[in-house]
Amino acid sequence: MIRVFQTREDREILLYYVEQSQTCIMSLSACFYDNKSPAQAVAITRTVVLAIPTKYITQWQRKFASWNDFVIRAFRHRYDELLNNFKSVAFDHTSTRVLEYLKNRASKKTNKVEISHQQLANELGTTRVVISRILKQFQLANKISLARGSIQLL
Repeated sequence: MIRVFQTREDREILLYYVEQSQTCIMSLSACFYDNKSPAQAVAITRTVVLAIPTKYITQWQRKFASWNDFVIRAFRHRYDELLNNFKSVAFDHTSTRVLEYLKNRASKKTNKVEISHQQLANELGTTRVVISRILKQFQLANKISLARGSIQLL
């Protein structure tokens, strides 16, 4: 799994995760125009990457219908995902976004998310102070239990 994100000054925001058999559209898009990608990526699990030289990207787009279909599906999937994330950032309260993130990332067995307050802030494009305040409110409302480096949903 690869975490793709953007940074500005001392803050980051998660764009998406690249999982098995997927491609990074930020890299792919940069290849089409031979640009530097505006995003950064970090492997968060053991990862094997298939790197395709830039010169083949547009050639394959024209030559192979299956590659063209793969690229179009990848762009559509990420477009929908980014649009949904944008709506969430624009219209949902940060506490709603925090709770949704925790529910989506919690281990099915333990209902726990191994994450620091700073990492959670980076994922959601906010500050650690805001996250800590929200998590404290959730803890007082018995929605979560906090431990060093992890959050458990109750």
